[in-house]
Amino acid sequence: MAADIPETRADDFERDASSPHPAFDDYAAESIPQASVGAPGKDGVLELHFAPTAGGTTLVHDYATVPFHVSGTLGHDPHPDADTVFLQSPTGGIAQGDRHDIDIRVAGDAIAHVSTQSSTKVQSMNRNYAASQTSLSVGPGGHLDYVPEPTILHADARYYQDLTLSLADGATAVLGDVVVPGRLARGERFDFERYLGRVRGLGPDGLLFEDATHLAPADRDPTVPGALGEFTVYGTLFVVAPDADTAALSDDLHAAVADADARAGASELPNGAGVSVRALGDRAETVEAALLAAWDTARKQLLDAPAPSGRKY
Repeated sequence: MAADIPETRADDFERDASSPHPAFDDYAAESIPQASVGAPGKDGVLELHFAPTAGGTTLVHDYATVPFHVSGTLGHDPHPDADTVFLQSPTGGIAQGDRHDIDIRVAGDAIAHVSTQSSTKVQSMNRNYAASQTSLSVGPGGHLDYVPEPTILHADARYYQDLTLSLADGATAVLGDVVVPGRLARGERFDFERYLGRVRGLGPDGLLFEDATHLAPADRDPTVPGALGEFTVYGTLFVVAPDADTAALSDDLHAAVADADARAGASELPNGAGVSVRALGDRAETVEAALLAAWDTARKQLLDAPAPSGRKY
């Protein structure tokens, strides 16, 4: 392979798969009556490596085990050198005892966009928990858009989601996440047991920022002032661009979401890492629309190209 695919740096932080956080210790001790943790179909592995070629960015390596499936790439990105992968799943969602490990690497000067074909449904649970650990790395001058469809937390779900992004000099990334606290059309709201989502950004000199969302409705009502308040759906977009003018970028992204139907705003990340955009709404569609407006603005500034359309074909 001609391109130098960057190594992930997620191992810079010690992670114990059996107990990723003290809040999950009791869950981890619970055995599962059906297929156990580590059984075929329970431990999903995904590897995607992108590199620049004469024809633009190319997916040069992919490996997937159930529940992940990769059927190839799409070339509909507005940027002429970008490549796109939509992850697919033949299952009905994430079940108790599932452990997913995702590794996405973008070589220097490559541009990649990774999303999911549809929302991720975290199924109801009565034993153990489910977890997903994602490592993203971008080489010098490269760019990655990692913007999956929303995560829907069904009643009694217990879900831990950990993401580590490593950037080389001159690299940028956009990370999106929307959390829907139940099957809203069925009147299911905040009936899940626990959700913990953690995001870390690393640069050549170490930690740039860390962010966590920890929701446990039985312990603390998420709808109180200071949490989600009157809103239901929560979304975040991280525009990680350490070399950018973050003050100006924050102002531009705030302006992009100011008139959104969702309640949204932007603020600078610590250490000059970039900008975070938060959005709250009553429906996933309004939150996604706000984040899309911010993503589109950020991409035009970082890549001189708009955000890709939402089509999944």
